[in-house]
Amino acid sequence: MAGRLEKSPRYGTYVLGVALSGMFSVTFTVTILGVAIRDIAAEFDASESVVSWVITGPILAFALVGPALGRAGDILGHRRVYLWSMSVAAVFALLIALSWNEWSLISFRVLGAIGGAATGPSAMAMINRVFEPERRVQAMGYWSMVAAGAPVLGVVFGGPIVDHYNWRWIFVFQAPLSIVAVLIAALVLPETAREDDITFDWRGAIALGAVLGLLLAAVNRASAWGWSSPAVLVALAGVPTCAMWFWSIEQRSPAPLFPPRYLKLRNVAAPIGAQATMNFAYMGGFILTPLLLQNEAAFGFTATRAGMFTIARPLTFSLMGPLMGWVALKIGERVNAMIGAVAIVVSMLMLAFGASRRDEMWIIAGLALSGFGLGSAGPALSASVANAVDEADFGVAGAAQQMAAQIGVVIGIEVMQSVQLAAEGSVGVLDSFSRSYLVGAVVASFAFVAAVFVVSTPRE
Repeated sequence: MAGRLEKSPRYGTYVLGVALSGMFSVTFTVTILGVAIRDIAAEFDASESVVSWVITGPILAFALVGPALGRAGDILGHRRVYLWSMSVAAVFALLIALSWNEWSLISFRVLGAIGGAATGPSAMAMINRVFEPERRVQAMGYWSMVAAGAPVLGVVFGGPIVDHYNWRWIFVFQAPLSIVAVLIAALVLPETAREDDITFDWRGAIALGAVLGLLLAAVNRASAWGWSSPAVLVALAGVPTCAMWFWSIEQRSPAPLFPPRYLKLRNVAAPIGAQATMNFAYMGGFILTPLLLQNEAAFGFTATRAGMFTIARPLTFSLMGPLMGWVALKIGERVNAMIGAVAIVVSMLMLAFGASRRDEMWIIAGLALSGFGLGSAGPALSASVANAVDEADFGVAGAAQQMAAQIGVVIGIEVMQSVQLAAEGSVGVLDSFSRSYLVGAVVASFAFVAAVFVVSTPRE
């Protein structure tokens, strides 16, 4: 069937819709349990700090295995890897629904995330192959909408399900949804070339996993143990050592996990840096906002009301992602990315003001502007990277962007929550949240600096 569809002038649109539908069915559950941590802890008689790993665990898994799976798609074929990834995610969705304690739930969530981590880079690679370079920014508008919008929608719609039913029903619905997505994808998606003469860079994958694992573990545990903890300091000290090990492996490898030459390109290094710093503020602020809204000393919202209140962000993102992809055809990727970065900085300032004044309208406006910011910058940055690398490296390039975004997400969540908790005792609840949003604004400002170095794709 895919062969017949390829003759259609709308085949690119079919691939885009099918690939992103499957990707959505996997990624929307990444953060969906954020509003259910208390309920899960009560059901399993576990501590909330342990149960919180149902959120951070999958995010860490996405960041750790993404580059390896992106490269695997380049070697084995992205359609094949995409279908396997979707199938594994469907199986673990069912197992998550059947979890019997906190450890089984965390384990199934992490394994499901590892299995589903290939959907993002493989979807990006297949989409980039069916769109011309000057039109990829439009397609990336939709890809970015799903990649960043699906986890946010998970939080928004997870609240009513948790309040009125049970968190397990989320995954009961996900399993058949993912199976249907696999069947449709098998009929529509194109097969990409396989590179049988290239071996997988296992040493590079292990070295990069060590770098990311030490970095993310140190940041995650620093909030609980303190930055001066010996274990945290040892982990941080190991990061540069493992990074040099990874770099030396990639320099000598005939088929590196991530070709070092790409880091010398402005349209690879700058967009990846911008994506990491923007996601620090974007998702760090988004996870922080429901905590602010549900805090009894602040707004005192229910989980359902907090979830519906924050719909301003995914709504503007959904509208702006595709729209700004079209706008980029006129003004270029560089200006689009700069506009988006500025919007995220201003949104953090608005959220800080709204928190300190306990003003709902400033919170709504800040969330909406934040969605506009990432919706504007995301497609431009992704298209810039795709147009700068060889077609054979689309998978690993997409995975590198996903990795950078997830690193930004994890560090942003941990740092911004740590700042809030540390300041709560001295400045009060409202000002502690305000101070945390200001940290997000400072970090997001570096995204603007990175965006300045992006070179727009030439167009007639």
